[in-house]
Amino acid sequence: MSQQEVSSSTSKFLPAKSWQHFAAGGLGGMCGAIVTSPFDVVKTRLQSDLFRKKHVISVVGGSNGSVVVGAPRSSSNLLYNFVETGHILRDIYREESPRALFKGLGPTLVGVIPARSINFFTYGNGKQIIANTFNDGKENSYVHLCAAAIAGIATGTATNPIWVVKTRLQLEANTLKSTTGTQQPFAGGSWIMIKNIMRDEGIRGFYKGLSASYLGVTEGTIQWVLYERLKRLSAGTENQGGVQAWLGMLGSAGSAKCIATLITYPHEVIRTRLRQPSVNGVMKYTGLLQTLRLVIAEEGARSLYNGLSAHLMRVVPNAAVMYSIYEGVLRWAA
Repeated sequence: MSQQEVSSSTSKFLPAKSWQHFAAGGLGGMCGAIVTSPFDVVKTRLQSDLFRKKHVISVVGGSNGSVVVGAPRSSSNLLYNFVETGHILRDIYREESPRALFKGLGPTLVGVIPARSINFFTYGNGKQIIANTFNDGKENSYVHLCAAAIAGIATGTATNPIWVVKTRLQLEANTLKSTTGTQQPFAGGSWIMIKNIMRDEGIRGFYKGLSASYLGVTEGTIQWVLYERLKRLSAGTENQGGVQAWLGMLGSAGSAKCIATLITYPHEVIRTRLRQPSVNGVMKYTGLLQTLRLVIAEEGARSLYNGLSAHLMRVVPNAAVMYSIYEGVLRWAA
């Protein structure tokens, strides 16, 4: 086999410069996670029934501890949910210190960098491999859908333990208060949490919420397909260059993430509940369908969208930053 044939065969199964997707995805994910970390903390707490009770009381309560009449009704309004997010950010800043706004950032970065690297690497190279193998080298929505689904499954399986640790860290302050009766300062860190999970729950504890993560593959799939379509529609702005091309890229990434999130958000709440620590040795949420039924029975279907406002405030700019850096690195390295 000639050197030219070897090169052609290699490029078919592993496209040239495939490492670029790995590096660009990791860098984009890191920058986006740092910028939007406080909203991630708020989102996790609103999704959890442990913190939800605390923050509802905090937001509804008046300055003298009295209850503001009519506030619960306002809290059901979507616009008020954004106000509520601001209140919670303020409460965390005042009551727990500014550092608390970045709780879980360590495992988030440890998770985001490989997660985005794996996802972008698998998707970026996968769509080329699938197109070359099954569609005469042409990309379309079906190729994008298959590549995105494979990338989502690979990413979720590889990084689920990291997200379990991150979620537990973000919920730790409330757990300490509920079990001891007093507010204790944040302590321990990721390594202590890892040892606690291993001691109390074993290896299986690190894969809590994996079923919901697989369900969440639909979000990444929808996001990638929409992003590719919107990017193609905004291709005219790229020819103009400068600010217009940059805005077209940000708009495509942010819009795709927003739509995908609105469609699939309930899986985020279910996943957070499954990753909650036990209370007095009892695990309240034990399975995907059991959690779904229990949440709806106890709190109503609307609770499946708890934390949506904080989530949107985090993931939309996060996606815009991440995808623009990803595309920028690919073009720079081309």
